[in-house]
Amino acid sequence: MRHNPLIDPRELEQLHGQCFSWALTCTRGHRSEAEDVLQMTYLAIIEGRARFDGESSLKTWLFAVIRNHARSRSRHLRYVLQSLSRIAAFAADEQTRDEPHSETHRLVAALHALPNRQREVLDLVFYRGLAIAEAAKVLGIGLGTARVHYERGKATLRRQLAALERMP
Repeated sequence: MRHNPLIDPRELEQLHGQCFSWALTCTRGHRSEAEDVLQMTYLAIIEGRARFDGESSLKTWLFAVIRNHARSRSRHLRYVLQSLSRIAAFAADEQTRDEPHSETHRLVAALHALPNRQREVLDLVFYRGLAIAEAAKVLGIGLGTARVHYERGKATLRRQLAALERMP
């Protein structure tokens, strides 16, 4: 870790599981995309394109780097797909999916239906164990903005869970 002397490789290794899980969230559950994003993140750290300055925790910094790589990859893939679509001169039909029946699938679908920012803040706070202030740093937004997204996301999920309870 010549380019990142403040990173303890053992700590990085201990965070790998959480990093992969966050990469899955950032790629909306696409395992191969998450693996690629995490690999790009580690490569950027090794090559020094991503540098840890110690101003936040290693976990917070890593989550921000992973998110940035996932967004960059998503934009690139979107551009490639749009280009291919123009070249081939066809529009891909969206696949219709059957309504999932289990409550777990419905909850996961409800989480994925949230606006990106709300979903990301809730994921970082509830599943990754970050404070709202740390989630704000990862997402590159102000603390007040993070709090608003957190509260709105919780309210939306609360409404959706109430609707789930009424369903057979």
